Amino acid sequence: MDARRRRVMKEIADCKNDKSSNIRIDMIDDSPFHLNGSFPGPEDTPYQGGHFEVDIVIPPTYPFQPVKMKFITKVYHPNVSSASGAICLDILKDAWSPVLTLKSTLISLQSLLCSPEPNDPQDAEVAKHFTTSKGSFDDTARYWTQIYAVDPSARGKSSEKLQSAGDEVAMAGLEKAHVDQFEALGFERGKVIDALRRLNYRGANVANITEDRIVEELLK
Repeated sequence: MDARRRRVMKEIADCKNDKSSNIRIDMIDDSPFHLNGSFPGPEDTPYQGGHFEVDIVIPPTYPFQPVKMKFITKVYHPNVSSASGAICLDILKDAWSPVLTLKSTLISLQSLLCSPEPNDPQDAEVAKHFTTSKGSFDDTARYWTQIYAVDPSARGKSSEKLQSAGDEVAMAGLEKAHVDQFEALGFERGKVIDALRRLNYRGANVANITEDRIVEELLK
């Protein structure tokens, strides 16, 4: 058994034996070099109650080269791509050290959910939402958690609401009344949602954007 395989197998075993961290690491197709990591969303955050899965690929020169990680579970967060799950975190790049482990790296991802870094974003639109309207951002992140990271059977009565026609608007962190306003002018609903999201027409920032500016964006 080569050193890389031996180290990874030990890390998987150590994580399995540690019941207190709630961090899980499982092999995919019996390969120790392609793994599935998971952890619960941190308490007192919009991610509380969610279960987040991460795709892990072990590079050939591990542990001297950082592991490759991306979220499988969709997450609304400035440092995570809403589209691909790519993560902006220094220890996954130039701040990596061989003393770090798979478990400690997953714990760092869990901590990242607690403490976003909007000044070094992976998703610029989400970062803009975070910095200009934190309350609206929290509502949207919580909504994404309910949609993507919570077992449907655990949603209870809220499941009907989550399947409502307003989902697309809520997913973008927008107000239904704002979308309806411009849809009533004859613009297609999807185009309105895209334009309002690009302009960050949310929370206090609404006062900074004129209706003419929105119409201009819709006419492009």
